[in-house]
Amino acid sequence: MSNTLRSLPISTGAAAAAVLPQLRDALAGTGPAWLPVPSGDQREIDRLTQALSPDRPIDDDVAMVVATSGTTGTPKGAMLSASALRASADATHRRLGGPGSWLLALPAHHIAGLQVLLRGLAAGTEPTIVDVSAGFDPADLVTGIAAMPGPRRYTSLVPTQLVKVLDNPDAVAALAELDAVMLGGAATPVPLRQRAESEGITLVRTYGMSETCGGCVYDGVPLDCAEVEISDGRVLLGGAMLSSGYRGLPDHPAFARSGWFATEDAGTFDYGVLTILGRLDEAISTGGLTVVPQVVEAALATHPDVRECAVFGVTDPRLGERVVAAVIPVPGSTPTVEQLRDHVAQQLDSTAAPREVHLIDALPLRGPGKVDRAALRKQFG
Repeated sequence: MSNTLRSLPISTGAAAAAVLPQLRDALAGTGPAWLPVPSGDQREIDRLTQALSPDRPIDDDVAMVVATSGTTGTPKGAMLSASALRASADATHRRLGGPGSWLLALPAHHIAGLQVLLRGLAAGTEPTIVDVSAGFDPADLVTGIAAMPGPRRYTSLVPTQLVKVLDNPDAVAALAELDAVMLGGAATPVPLRQRAESEGITLVRTYGMSETCGGCVYDGVPLDCAEVEISDGRVLLGGAMLSSGYRGLPDHPAFARSGWFATEDAGTFDYGVLTILGRLDEAISTGGLTVVPQVVEAALATHPDVRECAVFGVTDPRLGERVVAAVIPVPGSTPTVEQLRDHVAQQLDSTAAPREVHLIDALPLRGPGKVDRAALRKQFG
């Protein structure tokens, strides 16, 4: 074993382009294995370094170790080979209609942002980079997209970014010029998708994770490098883009079945289309019944006064857990718990209707756009 894992600090601004030579080597399988870490965030660097042991040997076929986006416990590092990275990038371009240039508007040390850079390199193009070090500003998309070379142009966003884009007419017009806008990292509310598509934005909803080189199922249909199975309601993913396992965890149960990764997601796979129902580890047990937060969120999102929302469970002495919603209201509106309970009860069983509603200004996030439910439970539990 001659390969060594090395830290790769990546900026969230234009300086992210400095790592392109290392990423080229990773795609070619000619460099050491790289561990992307956020440049300037010493606390996160220390956390990842302690857990994933850079400067120590690693299997020769590993090109990158990409941390999962969880914020509790010890982070896991998905070991990705050069062939898996290439399979993912090539399958993406085949699905989208051909190679193109890519705009980066996400932190590049997470798999979603990292794949924007890798796909551009696989296509032989230089990425256009939007600086998100101080947060995402939709206005930056206008100049960024104008600078992208054609003929085909793509970007990747998370739903919280798309919400902001839709409040900026110039950003909406710019985004509508792209051949595809990949949307992942979290579930996309139907009203948000419909509004974006009505503005002419070509959305592609993606599903995947660090363990699968990012998105491997687009609009419910697996890429040609990916396979999907359902086992006891759990989504299993396999294929050429699959990680070889976790760094330092050779017997992790998620990779117990050779060639497959057992996700934490519940879903169905009917007629070749995958539907994600929610995370198995986030289900709420209330009054002896099970409530999936994402299902309730989808119902809440159709209320005209709800801009964004998150649903979670908190301990209840009578019910075991009670359903709680954190809601970012549409500006100028103040929806009440009674209004939102009635709205949900019209679509779902009344058990799923939130018993508490907290109006907030912003949802706590972890990773690229995922709602941090643990933070919400800590705040409101």
